[in-house]
Amino acid sequence: MAHADMFPNICNFFCHVSHGNGSQPLSVNLAAGAIGQTIGWTDWAVVAIVPGLASLLVIPLLLYVVCPPSVKSSPDAPKLAKEKLEAMGPMTKNEVIMSVTLLITVDLWIFGSTIKVDAVTAAILGLSVLLISGVVTWNECLSESVAWDTLTWFAALIAMAGYLNKYGLIAWFSQTVVKVVGGLGLAWQPAFAILVLLYFYSHYFFASGAAHIGAMFTTFLSVATALGTPPLFGALVLSFLSNIMGGLTHYGIGSAPVFYGAGYVPLSKWWGYGFLCSVVNKVIWLGLGGVWWKVLGLW
Repeated sequence: MAHADMFPNICNFFCHVSHGNGSQPLSVNLAAGAIGQTIGWTDWAVVAIVPGLASLLVIPLLLYVVCPPSVKSSPDAPKLAKEKLEAMGPMTKNEVIMSVTLLITVDLWIFGSTIKVDAVTAAILGLSVLLISGVVTWNECLSESVAWDTLTWFAALIAMAGYLNKYGLIAWFSQTVVKVVGGLGLAWQPAFAILVLLYFYSHYFFASGAAHIGAMFTTFLSVATALGTPPLFGALVLSFLSNIMGGLTHYGIGSAPVFYGAGYVPLSKWWGYGFLCSVVNKVIWLGLGGVWWKVLGLW
C-alpha cells in the first residue's frame, strides 16, 4: 500500500483509542462495586478534559512526525468533492436505507446497555435489514475476504484470552502482583505507578478490552486502595488507561482488527507505533493529568 495512505489510517485508530471505546461503562460499574462511588458523565468529563485534549493534539502530531504522509496538501480536494457529489445526484433508495440502518445500528450500539441490546444483536439486526432490503447481497458478504480473515483470527485470539482466564493464569498473575507490590513497603504513589504499568502492559495478553477489565480491574483497584491510593483517583486512572491500552496491538480492542485489516500498516510498525503512543499517552495522562487531578483535589 502507498505510504500516503498509512498516516490517516493509523492516526484515526490511535486517536480513537485515546479518547474512548466501549470499556467506560464496564469500568464505571466495576468501580462502583469496588469503592462504592459512582462516576457520572460530568465527573468523567471534568477529570479527563485536560489530558484528553492534550492527547488529542499530541498523538496526531507525533504520528505526523514518525509516519509522515507523502501528500500534505490537496487544495483542490473540496472543489473536486463538490463536483463529484453533484455528478452523483440525489441519494438513491438503497443509499437512504443504508444511511438509516447505519444510524439505527450505531444508536443501538451506543445506548445498548440502557435498552438491553448488546453489540452483536445490533450488528446482526443492521446486516439483516440490509440483506432483506436487497441493499447488500449474501454473495457480496462472502466476497469480503478481509472481513472473514479478520473474524477468524480475532475470534481465535479472544478464545485463547478466555482460556487464559478460565485456567487461572490471570487470577495467578493478579494474586502475584498483589503479593509482590504489597510486600515492597512503598508509599502509595510508587506502588500505584507499578500497578498501573503492570495493568496496562498486561494487555498484550488480551484480545478484548472488556475481558481485560473484567478479569483485572477490580483486583488492581482493590490492591491500590489497600496500599493507600485514594479510591476515586485509582478508579479513574485505571478506567482511563483501560481505553488507551487498546492501541498497543492490532487485536487489543474490537475496532483494531478493522483498521489493521485494511492493510495499510505493517504489523511491525503497528506494534512499534502502539508502544510509542502508549508511552506518550502515559506521560500525558499521568503527568499533565496528575497535575490537573491534584488541582481538582483527587489526591
